Amino acid sequence: MSDEPDEPQQPAEDGRQKLTRRQFKQQRKAARKARRKASGWRRVFPTWRMILGTFLLLCLLIGGGLVAGYLLVDIPPANASATKQSNVYLYADGSPLARDGEVNRENIPLSQVPKHVQHAVLAAEDRDFYSESAVDPQAMLRAAWNTVTGKGKQSGSTITQQFVKNYYLGQEQTLTRKAKEFFIAIKLDRQVSKNDILLGYLNTSYFGRNAYGIQAAAHTYYGKNAEQLTVAEGAYLATLLNSPNAYDVSAHPENKIRAVGRWNYVLDGMVKEKWLTRPARRALNFPDPDTAKAPSGMSGQRGYVVKAVEDYLAAHDVVDTDTLAKGGYRITTTLQKPRQDDFVQAVEDQLMSQVDPDARKIDAHVRAGGAAIDPTTGKVVAMYGGIDYTKQYVNNATRRDYQVGSTFKPFVFTAAVQHGSTTQDGHPINPNTVYDGTNQRPVEGWTGATYAPENEDQRSYGDITVSAATDLSVNAVYAQMAVDVGADKVQQTAVDLGIPATTPDLTASPSIALGPATASVLDMTQAYATLANHGEHGAYTLVEGITKDGERIALPEEQKRQVVSREAADTTTSILQSVVEGGTGTAALAAGRPAAGKTGTAEEDKAAWFAGYTPELATVVAVLGQDPNPPYGQTPLYGALGEARINGGAYPARIWAQFTRDALQDQPVQDFDLTLAPDAEYPPPLPPETDPAPTDGGEDPGTIEGETQGQTDGGTPGDGAIGGTPGGEDGRPPRNGTTRPGR
Repeated sequence: MSDEPDEPQQPAEDGRQKLTRRQFKQQRKAARKARRKASGWRRVFPTWRMILGTFLLLCLLIGGGLVAGYLLVDIPPANASATKQSNVYLYADGSPLARDGEVNRENIPLSQVPKHVQHAVLAAEDRDFYSESAVDPQAMLRAAWNTVTGKGKQSGSTITQQFVKNYYLGQEQTLTRKAKEFFIAIKLDRQVSKNDILLGYLNTSYFGRNAYGIQAAAHTYYGKNAEQLTVAEGAYLATLLNSPNAYDVSAHPENKIRAVGRWNYVLDGMVKEKWLTRPARRALNFPDPDTAKAPSGMSGQRGYVVKAVEDYLAAHDVVDTDTLAKGGYRITTTLQKPRQDDFVQAVEDQLMSQVDPDARKIDAHVRAGGAAIDPTTGKVVAMYGGIDYTKQYVNNATRRDYQVGSTFKPFVFTAAVQHGSTTQDGHPINPNTVYDGTNQRPVEGWTGATYAPENEDQRSYGDITVSAATDLSVNAVYAQMAVDVGADKVQQTAVDLGIPATTPDLTASPSIALGPATASVLDMTQAYATLANHGEHGAYTLVEGITKDGERIALPEEQKRQVVSREAADTTTSILQSVVEGGTGTAALAAGRPAAGKTGTAEEDKAAWFAGYTPELATVVAVLGQDPNPPYGQTPLYGALGEARINGGAYPARIWAQFTRDALQDQPVQDFDLTLAPDAEYPPPLPPETDPAPTDGGEDPGTIEGETQGQTDGGTPGDGAIGGTPGGEDGRPPRNGTTRPGR
């Protein structure tokens, strides 16, 4: 307060009273208070000075953080991928199974990468690479938002950032790694040319099949140098950068649709960026890659196992394929060496030793796949992928592109018992229920288009029990049963037992009963193992343990649940025992053990199956027809191995029998412990006129090293065969199981 005395008030010239300085300040202060009181919103909302101050403070903090990060983060030396370790794969007992080869990489200069290949990569991964900065904050925020909101993991990284991740850092998804990637990319972009960064990216990126870099990819997929790649081929290799495992159409034929979609995206991007003309784009066709030439260390079954394990670990989010490819992992599988050897020997003895492409060209099309699972543990104890990974790259045990045929029918019956289903006239469905087995009889109760499936060889059976219809694989009966149960319930039961819900052609229609679905051999083994385990299902396991640098990595926890009742599973087992004892699967008797099983044949004899189990072991075997030459399509096996037809009751069942016998030779014989559904115990005898000969692949099931034949040529039933006369080709009993979806 001022010590000066107030000046006396003097009248102003205009008549207003003149104020002292102190009085003026007091009045102004009072006016401001009055205005604030009148404007209450200021107490709720910040002033513009506060907003501006906060914004400037944030900018200062962010700017300071960026400057500090730029100064503190240095460009490190190249990561360990330049000296990649091998992965070691072991059998369940710890004995060596396979070892990855060294990194498959050959660095080349950018001058040896055609411009159209460079443009394809840019169109796939970063179209603004040459015009943008090293990082794209907007894309990073967008990718982070998509990840948080459940639209899938996305990196939002530029090619510069991806190169930094590949060459200097690692693949772990952490904030620390992303922050380092951000600052290293900025520094690198200031010190290295765009061409050098692109070259580094092309030489370090993973293209699948253990191929690192564009040169290795060109050799692996097309058997040529990178400089010889066409536009179409370059676009396919650019497609693989997004997800090699998801777009490899040779290792996984089921990937073809999405791979072509991604390939078109790349080419359309090249057109949009004016790197490719529209007429040239229209003239291009999808370039199917060659069968890979795997490293010699992957020969025999080793490569199939390594690839299956890689897929298993990636599918269960244990280790992704890119990270696994960096090496240094020690993986113990569930495979048992003696049983693995037994499977290889059984396929050789019963099938491959009789293949003679020189005598019969069709024999070059013969392929085989198999898998065996311990029903109580869910462990895959043996797997047969093909004759040799270095000669036939696709794993026939895990591929999902062949129809399963009549091996699907047991799932229909299981669903019937599980749901207490009845026939159209109200009779409960059990092994003794009588159906009309007339050929091409339209199914009743189906609201869709008329469906009248053919029985094999157009044969009619008249009234026939479910058990006998299973023995003979009667299509008319099982299509009707699928409608009686509900095709949607059949579909769900198959999924519950172990068939992936995404399996192609697993559709809720009457045709589902005839097996148009294209599940893999391993999928089918899992489902049959659930039946063998009395309806208790646990996802199969292929890996016993995995470590990195001595540290154990967690595996998925074992989860088992009763997916169908014990009565439903065991009653299915009882009718499948009948298939082996006197139906289409009598060749399986050579295993010398109580067994249950089902034969199946795909449309046009492109695949023949035998799926079966003992109390101790579930095994599925498939013989497949595939053209050995591009485009490697499926082919019928008519005339292969000197046979008119290849059916599930012949070669697949013989392989199954020898493998099962040898795999269990040191274990005591066990019988099935079954709890059957009501009215399933004592089947009534069939009238003679409805007691025909077995059909599915009614050809001679053959012998295993002198074992007794189940049937003989000419149609005379052998031990355990159902009586009757044959009606098949070449004097053989007719076979059933060919699926004719939609007819």
